[in-house]
Amino acid sequence: MKLLGLALLAAAEAVALRYAVIESPIRHVLVQMPLLVLAGVLLVWNRQIRHDLAVPLLFVALTVFLFWMLPRNVDWALTLPGETVKYLSLPLMLGVPLRLSWPWLGPILRGFLKANALSMLGVLGFLYTHAPIRICNSYLLSAQQDLGTAFLYLGAGLACLWAIPILFGNSCSRRSNSTGYASCGV
Repeated sequence: MKLLGLALLAAAEAVALRYAVIESPIRHVLVQMPLLVLAGVLLVWNRQIRHDLAVPLLFVALTVFLFWMLPRNVDWALTLPGETVKYLSLPLMLGVPLRLSWPWLGPILRGFLKANALSMLGVLGFLYTHAPIRICNSYLLSAQQDLGTAFLYLGAGLACLWAIPILFGNSCSRRSNSTGYASCGV
């Protein structure tokens, strides 16, 4: 019940940022959108699925993730139809499928997805900071460069966070859940 309340709180906070995202792409892409995904993750936190549904759900989640990475779609999300699609697709088609499929993914696939996310953050950070023109037409060039810098900082922070268990050991790696994989760690 607490997780449902947290999911509703994350969704409400994302909706409360509705007018603030018009001013800042950082609030839009790095605050509001992750809050919507978090709402979907928390919605199904204690749910389990069959093993054979993990890969199709992962493909749905990755497709939605790739759709919302495109700058044109970030601009579109500021319109009423785009905003509606954003509020429905990020929690229900990215957060929910990603959470349901994650326990069934092996450590190699998890590592691949994390490495891919880090490389995409680096490429997006470079693109947004070095593009001589506006990529997102709804935001100023200076705001776009700030978003690129934030992407680079986020990538560096996630790389450090994900490297800690590798460098210093993961105390919970000895325990495993019913899937045979470690139950803690993201």
